[in-house]
Amino acid sequence: MSKPTLQIELRTAPHVHAPRSVENIMLNVVLALLPICFFSVWQYGLSSAVLIFTVTATCLATERFFSSKSGKGNTLGDWSATITGLLLALTLPPSFPLWMGVVAGFASIALGKALFGGLGFNPFNPALIGRAFVQAAFPSTIASFIPAFAQQRFVEFAPSTLTAPMMIPADNAGWIKAAAIDAFTGATPLGRWKFENFTYSAHDFLSGSVTAAAGETSAILILLCGAYLALRKFMDWRIPVAVLGSAALLAWALHLAVPARYPDPAFVLLSGGLMLGAVFMATDMATSPVTPLGVWIYGALIGVLTVVIRYFGGLTEGVMYAILIANAAAPLIEQFTQPRTYGATKKVAEK
Repeated sequence: MSKPTLQIELRTAPHVHAPRSVENIMLNVVLALLPICFFSVWQYGLSSAVLIFTVTATCLATERFFSSKSGKGNTLGDWSATITGLLLALTLPPSFPLWMGVVAGFASIALGKALFGGLGFNPFNPALIGRAFVQAAFPSTIASFIPAFAQQRFVEFAPSTLTAPMMIPADNAGWIKAAAIDAFTGATPLGRWKFENFTYSAHDFLSGSVTAAAGETSAILILLCGAYLALRKFMDWRIPVAVLGSAALLAWALHLAVPARYPDPAFVLLSGGLMLGAVFMATDMATSPVTPLGVWIYGALIGVLTVVIRYFGGLTEGVMYAILIANAAAPLIEQFTQPRTYGATKKVAEK
C-alpha cells in the first residue's frame, strides 16, 4: 500500500490563512459595494444605473476575453472583475457618456490587470488605472456633473449619457434646468473651494446633496459597508484608519495655521473620493503591503499625498494619484518593514 502524499497549493496574492477562499472574500466586497451603488441610483436615477451596468459589463467581457486568450479559462468566478467595474463606475460622473465608460472598463482590465498577468500580479489598482486613463483622454467630460435628486431622474437620461461614440458629449444644461434646481453649479465641492473659496457644511455631504461622482457622496454608507468587511476580517481596518487619520491630521494643522485659506478636516474627509478610496481602493489586497508597520506607513502616505495634491497641486482631487503612487511604493515599504525573525541576528558587513 502506497503512503499518502502531501500536496501543497501555491497561489498568488492575496494570501489567506483562514478557511476562506479568495472568491468568498471578493464576493463579500461586491455585496458591500451594492448598497453604495443603490444609493447612487437613488441620487442620480437612470443615468447612474446604466453607467454602473455598462462599465461593469465591459470589465467582465474584457476579463473573459483576456483570460480565455491566456489559457486560464473562465476567471469571472473570482469576482475581481466585478469589483473593478463597480468601483470604476462609482468614481465616474453619473452622466458620463456610456461609450467612454466602455473605454474606461476596457482600460482598467487590459492595462491594469491583464497586462501584468491577472489577479495577484497587478501592482496598481485596476479601477484607478481605468479612471486615470479616461481622465487623461476625456478631461473636460470627466469634470462635468449633474445635480443629485433631480425630479426627472427616473424617467429621463441626462443628455450626455447617450452621446454617440467619438462625438462631443451633449450639453446637460436643459436637463439641469428642468430639474428645478436654482443654484446648481457644475463644480464639485473641491472645485468650488479651490477656485471660489467656497466651502460646504458637513450636513451637505452627509445628505448626499452635493455634486460629485456616482459613489462619492455617501460617506456614512461607505463607512458602514467598510465596517462590515472589517468585522468579518475581509479588510485590513488599519489602512483606512491610517489614510483618514493622516489626512485629517495634516488638514487640521494647515487649518490651524491659515484658517482663511485651508478648510477644516471634516471638509477634507467628506469631500471628493477620499472615503471611497480609503475604504475600498487603498485596501486592495494585491496592491497594498501586508507587514504590520507597512500598512500604517502605506495608509499615511496616501492620506498625506491626497491633502498635498488637493491643496498645492493643479488638480482639485488627489485620491486617485495618491493611491497609485502608494501602490508603486508598496513593495519598497514592505521590504523595509519586514519584522525580524525571532532569534535572527543582523548581518555584519564584511571588511
